[in-house]
Amino acid sequence: MIPMTIELTFYTTEGCHLCEEAHSLLLQLQRQYPEKFQIEMVDIATSDKLIEKYGTRIPVVVRKGRKGDIGWPFAYDDLVSFLTEG
Repeated sequence: MIPMTIELTFYTTEGCHLCEEAHSLLLQLQRQYPEKFQIEMVDIATSDKLIEKYGTRIPVVVRKGRKGDIGWPFAYDDLVSFLTEG
């Protein structure tokens, strides 16, 4: 069970088919747990620093207030586990 509102940052970029798949998983998560998630989408193409950090790993999801992230490949269950651990 996901106990509280969780703030996520979703690192993505335009034209990334893997990012589209990950976005679908995030939307599925929002439908299953309404009002539990705030998702900020960040296009890494807007920053050289972000391209350097995430360019070969996108899509990547970061949970505010938690160390680490989850990068592709991940399934729905992996995403739920990442968000409910710690």
